Amino acid sequence: MMYVTFFLMISLIVYGLLTIKAEKSKLVEKRLSILKNEQQEQGVLETAKEKKERKFYERILLPLWKEFKRSFKRKMPGEKEAKLEIKLLQAGNPFGMTSVEYRLIQISLFILLPFLFGSYGVLLNSNLAVVFLFGLVGVLIAIGLPRYYINLKIKKRNQLALRELPDVLDLLTVSLEAGLGFDSALSKLVSKKDGILPSEFHRCLEEIRLGKTRREALSGIRERLVIDEVRALISSILQAEKLGIGMVQVLRVQSNEVRDRRKQRAEEEAMKAPIKMLFPLVLFIFPSIFIVLLGPAVIQFMDAFK
Repeated sequence: MMYVTFFLMISLIVYGLLTIKAEKSKLVEKRLSILKNEQQEQGVLETAKEKKERKFYERILLPLWKEFKRSFKRKMPGEKEAKLEIKLLQAGNPFGMTSVEYRLIQISLFILLPFLFGSYGVLLNSNLAVVFLFGLVGVLIAIGLPRYYINLKIKKRNQLALRELPDVLDLLTVSLEAGLGFDSALSKLVSKKDGILPSEFHRCLEEIRLGKTRREALSGIRERLVIDEVRALISSILQAEKLGIGMVQVLRVQSNEVRDRRKQRAEEEAMKAPIKMLFPLVLFIFPSIFIVLLGPAVIQFMDAFK
């Protein structure tokens, strides 16, 4: 009888533990299901709320703007669009502008700036000739400002690319000497360095993967970077590929030439420095020195004549 009682007690304890564990798991699952349902309901409510509270710009103005750009692009001459596209590529696509958006900005400035300058002339109570002159100034600024900005971006981008060129050539030469192919060396360059030239070579590799020939992809770099050294490098690479010359020798020669040209440019800037320093000396420093040195003598001279 004692054994039966002990067995029943152990069985009841195990049954109670299992029941408590099952109840806990059921309670956790119930809470998780309630939480999931609340999150789903909240997500549905948030999406509905977002649809209701979506801005007027996103619902109405943005589709109209896209449609207007498409219609303007259809009316825009293809040759002019291609030239603007090349210019924007050379500038590095500032603000992600397309040729259509750049042309629209030009037209907007051509309308807005003359109106603002003319209105300013009217506010000054000027006559008709002065108001017309103010409007003409606005027209000239509207014509020249976008071109100046794009040319400035092109110049700055070319300077940065020219500064990166020797290091890029060294890395390409080392990679080729290590036994990599030209495409693998370009991939190594893209993965190891950041900058304008690596981004251009990355675009070149992407174009090759999309089906362009290596000659076409490398020729695109010559169009996007208006630098004599880069054009000479691309021409040498294409010629070496055509004639079967070792690419390492070509890159080593190009690296030496680029470094020599950089040294010559530095010497040229150093020779220009004295001439550039002459104007501040004459305009600002020499008059101060003359006042300090000759001022007392001039005062004494004037006192003696009095």
